Parts: sequence; structure tokens; C-alpha cells
Amino acid sequence: MAGQTDTIIGAILDDIERGVLRPGDFIEDGAIMARHDVSRTPVREALIQLETAGLVERVARKGAVVFKPTLEQFLAILEVHAKLEGQAAGLAARRLSAPLSDKLETAVSACEAHAREHGDGAPDAYYQLNMDFHRIVAEAAGNPYLLELIKTNARKLMAYYRARYHYRGVIATSAKEHRAIAERIMARDAEAAEAMMERHVSFDHVTALDLLAALG
Repeated sequence: MAGQTDTIIGAILDDIERGVLRPGDFIEDGAIMARHDVSRTPVREALIQLETAGLVERVARKGAVVFKPTLEQFLAILEVHAKLEGQAAGLAARRLSAPLSDKLETAVSACEAHAREHGDGAPDAYYQLNMDFHRIVAEAAGNPYLLELIKTNARKLMAYYRARYHYRGVIATSAKEHRAIAERIMARDAEAAEAMMERHVSFDHVTALDLLAALG
């Protein structure tokens, strides 16, 4: 039973990360049961665990939906997430290993190549490259508990970050900032890396309103 529950959780999380499930989307029990050939019990357990993590909400007479934040919730989650990402970058600057340094350079170069070759095009493809960059920085921090916190908070905001890359000029700016952050990490400048990463993942109030409206 635990194995079935974990499989369902993984599948739902993957759908959230790939944008198949968007904020406010209904999660249909029957479809999950058919997709994984399981009974209702592991589906119910999976949704309970996802609700506990804040990724799913129960709505009266509707069932489970993907968490969709209000503006106040969005800004509160973003504030925490920016601090966590910043902390990860600061720790990475102190703990970066040679293998992860190579991976970080590869991730940054891929973001730069995409921006150079596609401009504002293929934003969803760039978003995947962006995720690779942030994942490697978080792994380089060398703290698995921090990594899990970042993953959980990021999943609540993924749809909005993905939507942000559809705005003109954002991909080029993002790739440029990735390079600057990576340089500070590789230079072992923890204070600068932390501050730059925190700014990088933040949105201003107006942008937050625009993104919430776009996915409304």
C-alpha cells in the first residue's frame, strides 16, 4: 500500500512540475485509480499527504484541487522561498564540490545558449533549464532538509514562475542573473551569492498580481 501511495504522490508531483496540473485544477480520484490500477485507499492517502504538504486543498463538494494561492498567500510563500533559495546559494558558495561546480557551469551555459538562440521563444523549455540550475545550487548546499523545503515551496509557485518566462525579456535577464550568481558561488562569496539569489527568485507586488491574474 505504501508503495502505491508513493507512486501516486510522485505522479501528481510530476504533473505539477510539468504544468499538466495547474493551480486550482481538480484532481479526479477515478482518473488516478484507472491510471495506476489501484483502489481508492492509496489515492486518498496520497491526497492526504499532499494536503499536509500544502500542495493540495480540499474543497467542499468538489474534492481535491491543486493549491491555488491568494495574493497574500503567494507573497508569504515567496518571501520564505526567496530566503531558502538565498540560503542555499550561500551554503553552496562555501561547500561547492568539483563535480557540482562542473554541473553548475553546464546548467548556466545551457540557460545562456537558450537565451542566445531562442530569445523569448520556447519559454517552457527554458523553464526546465532554469529548474536544473536551481536544483544544482540547492544540491551544492549539502543540506538535504533545506533541499526538501525548497522543493516543497517551489512546487507551490512553479506555475507562476513558468508563466513569468512568457514575458518579454525575462529569459535573457534570468540567464544573465544565473551567470552572476554562479560566479559568486564559484568565487566562494557566500554573502553576495545569497543576496543575489534572493533577489533573483523574488517578484514585486505588481508582477505577483499579473501572474495570479494570468493563471486565474
